[in-house]
Amino acid sequence: MPKDQLTPSWIKPLPTPLVQRYKAWKATDYPQNKVWYKRLADEGQRPRYMVICCCDSRIDIMRLLVAEPGEIFIHRNIANLVPPCEPDGEHHGTSAALEYAITALHITNLIVLGHSQCGGVKGCHNMCTGKAPELEAPESFVGRWMDILRPGFDRVQHMNDEPAQLRALEQQTVAISLENLMSFPFVAEAVDKDELSLHGLWMDIGSGELHFLQSDTGSFAPI
Repeated sequence: MPKDQLTPSWIKPLPTPLVQRYKAWKATDYPQNKVWYKRLADEGQRPRYMVICCCDSRIDIMRLLVAEPGEIFIHRNIANLVPPCEPDGEHHGTSAALEYAITALHITNLIVLGHSQCGGVKGCHNMCTGKAPELEAPESFVGRWMDILRPGFDRVQHMNDEPAQLRALEQQTVAISLENLMSFPFVAEAVDKDELSLHGLWMDIGSGELHFLQSDTGSFAPI
């Protein structure tokens, strides 16, 4: 930043607990893995996997898959959704991450990971059942993002048991996203050439169980 440009007063120092955690990492983990970090810096990243998961702070894909830095290209958004391909010249964070991962990094496996008790899914459910009219407002970023999941709600709205309906809608985030992925030409081309495999997962946070989407039945089964 130029010397004559002052830092805005609304930018604050990092909270002390986070500073302490960083210093502990720099003093312990980093020295033990210094060679690996230097290699990552010098050679760049070459991840084989991409994971699209929720912003939810309870989801830690690195721990879940016991991955090391450089192994997984991760993109997070509300409710782990992939929008349909819309090359309209506007801002598209998820689509940009997909394009980079597939056309530049050449990842070979793309995983969409949903989870239980998803706040975004609950918001979509409330919006679609008239319980959250504020999400219908054009200026609601969350509401317009959750519009992606409306087709999924249409598929589960016949269910009378709300907990079961919510769980089914959580799993629809994965199904809808996988369907939308194939609307991207560079995804479809990579899949057709057997250069890319698509996978769907759903995690039960409380039990730690991981379920996978079965292509033959369209249902989820525990791993």
